[in-house]
Amino acid sequence: MTRADTGRGLTGKQRRMIAGGSIGTLMEYYDYYLYGLASAAVFPAVFFSTDDPIIAQLSSFATFAVGFLLRPVGGIIWGIVGDRVGRKAVLMITVVGMGIATTAIGLIPPDHMIGVAAPLLLLLCRMFQGFFVGGEMGGAATMVVENAPTGRHGLYGAFLISGAGVANLVSGGLMAALGLTPSSWFLTWGWRIPFVFSIVLAIVAVLLRRKLEESDEFIQTQTAQIAAAGKRANPLVEAFRHPKNTIMGVLIGLPQSIAGYVILTYGLGFMVTNKHLPAWMGFAGTMIVGLLQIVVAPAWGAVSDRIGRRTVYIIGCVGFAAMVYPAFMLFSTGNLWLIWLGQIVGFVLFGVAMQATLATMLVEMFDPEARTTGVNIGYQFSNTLGGGFAPLICAALVAGAGGAFWPVVVYSAVIAAVGVIATLIASIRPDREGADRLHVLAATQSIRIDKVTASLH
Repeated sequence: MTRADTGRGLTGKQRRMIAGGSIGTLMEYYDYYLYGLASAAVFPAVFFSTDDPIIAQLSSFATFAVGFLLRPVGGIIWGIVGDRVGRKAVLMITVVGMGIATTAIGLIPPDHMIGVAAPLLLLLCRMFQGFFVGGEMGGAATMVVENAPTGRHGLYGAFLISGAGVANLVSGGLMAALGLTPSSWFLTWGWRIPFVFSIVLAIVAVLLRRKLEESDEFIQTQTAQIAAAGKRANPLVEAFRHPKNTIMGVLIGLPQSIAGYVILTYGLGFMVTNKHLPAWMGFAGTMIVGLLQIVVAPAWGAVSDRIGRRTVYIIGCVGFAAMVYPAFMLFSTGNLWLIWLGQIVGFVLFGVAMQATLATMLVEMFDPEARTTGVNIGYQFSNTLGGGFAPLICAALVAGAGGAFWPVVVYSAVIAAVGVIATLIASIRPDREGADRLHVLAATQSIRIDKVTASLH
């Protein structure tokens, strides 16, 4: 296997992999964080303007949740394509699809112009967005981690989350700046600008990804499979050959999936709807979170290379659960600086620890022949079951509790506990075993070839 096992410098190929992978993650999180911010502070007034404010917010968060329903479908389909045809093909298709769907959202007329067609178009665009996003993380994480130097998988996998930090910075910054404009102009035109800007990101992503190459590990695995069986393995069958890790991958991802959407997305809705604070406060806080995320994610990734992915992820789960209550206490003060502090302690300190290690951990739970499919199943199903419905669940819980936020604290703690238990149960291989696993695969399949040859004589 050609891999930087001992060298610390990155080859040109590895740099292209990291840049190409990170731009897609940037787009994924940009599109979803942007939609989350808009669903909390803009869409209730633009697409659900005839409803009671609480009902309007619930309706808006419902469209946010629906987008996640197609993510597992996209994850399975694009995962199979990635494992059979190649990761690059998937990564080119997904960024174009995401860019078109997000840009289309910015072009939908408000409900007072086209009536019920407005939220229906919003729903349709959101579903297409989810379908293409479903294939992004599995392909990007697999390609980046497979090309990372042995012993540094955590660090380079975490660079993908630095891309998410840039997404927070850009989406939060644009919405904060536009949110300072007159309210009527912002609700009519201003909010649309960041959505249409997504097509620019898609073009940049295509330019960066067109020179990507498949990893040596993927190519050698495909060659070994064809030599042994005359065809490539079915990735979906291979992923479920070890069902424990497939199921644990979904459960492990749950706390990571809700962290940002509880603190940043629902937190903004809580401030605007329940505390009647201006939306730009939360937008600006999201920008600060993104800036810190760029630095904190690689730091946690590097720590995971030293003490293990499992340990760091459990620290993230427990820390996140402990910080939800202080975060919402700070949101309730109405003080700008304390609100920003709440977003930092609620998400950056420990939520980013989970984000930074999850993708690499999932990659290390599956063999190369089913890796993209396995990662997509774990990541996308957990995001659908957890993150997709988190703002809606939180809004319903708080409404049912008369505006009190304690149910959100309990909900977050339960999800975090599930993540801890699943992380302890899952089989996670250290990345140093990657080369040995490939040699074993090749040796095993060579034996099969010898047996077939012998039977013919």
